Formats: sequence, C-alpha cells, structure tokens
Amino acid sequence: MEVNHCENRRPCPCTYDCPRHGKCCECVAHHRDNDEGVPGCFFSKEAEATYDRSIEALCRDHGIIQ
Repeated sequence: MEVNHCENRRPCPCTYDCPRHGKCCECVAHHRDNDEGVPGCFFSKEAEATYDRSIEALCRDHGIIQ
C-alpha cells in the first residue's frame, strides 16, 4: 500500500533537518524501510536531543525500561 497524502495536525518536534521534516507518513516509512531506528518525533524533547534512535532509548524515554 502506498500513501500519497498525509495530513499532519501537529508541528514536527524533531530537530534533525531532512527533506521529510514535518511529513510524518514519509518520515516513518523512511525510518522503517531503511532501518534507521525510531523517528525523533516519538521521543521527548530531552531524549530526542541525544540522537539515540534505538527502541531501547524510546523505552527508557517512556519509562518502560530503566
């Protein structure tokens, strides 16, 4: 399935500058297809600033693991 249109309703909090910035559907698909970890917008502002895009970092950020 190909998604050609995505209506974002919130501003993108990711600080990394890329051509997909603010285009959530494209960003998530790119990270998934290129094994680039979790997109920065899934993290808190503090955790996003570390640029650790691992699942483990996401779980720590959301208090799932320590």
